[in-house]
Amino acid sequence: MDGLSGGLLRTIEALKAIGIDVGSYRLSLYGLFSTIVVAVLLYLAVRIILRSIKWLLRRNTQIDATQRLLAEKLIAIALFVFALLFGIDLLGIDLTALAVFSGAAGLAIGFGLQKTVGNLIAGIILLMDRSIKPGDIIVVGDGSSMGGSALPGGVPNVGRVAKIGVRAVNVVTRDGKKHLIPNELLMTQAVENWSYASPEVRVRMRVPVGYGCDLRLAQRLIMETATANPRILNEPEPAVWITAFGERAVEHELRYWISDPEAGLGNIQGEVFLGIWDRFKEAGIAIPYPRQDVRIIGAPDDSPAPTSKI
Repeated sequence: MDGLSGGLLRTIEALKAIGIDVGSYRLSLYGLFSTIVVAVLLYLAVRIILRSIKWLLRRNTQIDATQRLLAEKLIAIALFVFALLFGIDLLGIDLTALAVFSGAAGLAIGFGLQKTVGNLIAGIILLMDRSIKPGDIIVVGDGSSMGGSALPGGVPNVGRVAKIGVRAVNVVTRDGKKHLIPNELLMTQAVENWSYASPEVRVRMRVPVGYGCDLRLAQRLIMETATANPRILNEPEPAVWITAFGERAVEHELRYWISDPEAGLGNIQGEVFLGIWDRFKEAGIAIPYPRQDVRIIGAPDDSPAPTSKI
């Protein structure tokens, strides 16, 4: 045992001897090695404590998912700050030695982490006011706030909030794409949240009917098609209205409500359109389509035919 302790002391002395002097301070290999060891141990300790806290919070049924996530974020920030200060004190680092560079370093860090700190604070605010929480259905790519446009056919690109992170909100759309939207952007721009007040969403569909058809029969067939779909709610009940007398058709609009927008909007619209097509075809109701008549006015019959010379 004495030999082991003596060898350890000699190793420490050798590591302390290897280094350089910077003014009145000495940077040794022993200091670097001890810093790495302390940093790794503190990181592992923080991770273990965070896992234990998450396990305890998830067993608590009195708080919802949003409050639990907010508590986890705040506790994680507090633990990492405490570990950083404790590590500096444990290593005996004199912070007054950095006083000369503290102003410039603070200014540089402030500019570099401006967006990161802003997104962090925005994420905490989002969790506190519960305007957006994990599991909500929001519109992605349907306006300037999301930096995109709607899908073909006017169907908005909806997505489910999978995670609210430190920097961004992770949104998974119906096509499997993951959008990372910065938290600060969700705070400063308009966001369409379909789950904020109620999961029910109204869908509007344009259905043209020919002028020579029975409009009341067409409306009844449209209503029967909508009520027969299991995803369409009976309360509020579907409705169909004449919106305009168009150039080639009487424009109708079918309006109905669904409670599962995360299951898709394009698929249910396709089912309703196909059902309307089948019923219209059986009843002999025509759906007009754009057509252009082109009349070609030729030269008079008595005009001489053009001749060509070679």
